[in-house]
Amino acid sequence: MEHIDYTPWYIAPKTKCHLSDYETEPTTKGLPTGSELDEHLADMGDKLDKLQSTLHAAKTRGLLVVFQGMDTAGKDGVIRSVFSHVSPLGVRAEAFGVPTELESRHDFLWRIHAKAPARGEMVIFNRSHYEDVLVTRVRGWINEETCQKRYDHILHFESLLQDAGITVLKCYLHISKSEQKKRLQARLDDPRKHWKLQPSDFEDRELWPQFTQAYEEALSATSTPESPWYVVPADSKPYRDSFVAGLIVQTLDNMKLKTPKPTFDLSKVKLS
Repeated sequence: MEHIDYTPWYIAPKTKCHLSDYETEPTTKGLPTGSELDEHLADMGDKLDKLQSTLHAAKTRGLLVVFQGMDTAGKDGVIRSVFSHVSPLGVRAEAFGVPTELESRHDFLWRIHAKAPARGEMVIFNRSHYEDVLVTRVRGWINEETCQKRYDHILHFESLLQDAGITVLKCYLHISKSEQKKRLQARLDDPRKHWKLQPSDFEDRELWPQFTQAYEEALSATSTPESPWYVVPADSKPYRDSFVAGLIVQTLDNMKLKTPKPTFDLSKVKLS
């Protein structure tokens, strides 16, 4: 299962995204299932490790991976699973919560740009600048005009990163409402996971239709050929992780990364 066609999960630019058209459980032919998942994830992990090492050594390109999704969709889990295969050198994860007082006095992209990758880095965003067109929109903290302007700012920001050699890959972790209920209940039942729970987890669940609409509009407005959105079926954790690992490997492969040449003549080195 080395090569997967991710086209069915890609949100084509200038098209309307309807999340109901996408599976939360994988049934599409040509995708790994069952016992193939562990083998595929291990294979992708090896490839990812080699590609990330080349990315870090060459320092000609960078990669930003954005994870968004409803509560319990697995943003933390996919980061732990997929990126455990790579060296921490040149890789970092950044989480974005409620803006601090200082951050809220700046434009909404100020805190985001400061955490963007440099060439040679792979950075993972656990939530991102998209919170400022999702939560703010659903909660009524910004109006339609402001939201549309923010879509434009986001597109320009991601274009700026692209011009600097940073590829932006965006993944919407697509979970069903029934699966979210199971995962929230599991957290309620396990005292070791109580720290993960916030009042907003339960408040946002009551606003599921509104969040779905906000996501559909944001994904439709901001998926571009250079910075695409992919919908990742996330009800199955092993499948979710395998899917994301393969998608990142494909993205890095498409960069055509090359290991840098030695900075001096190695033929003259004589070990004593």
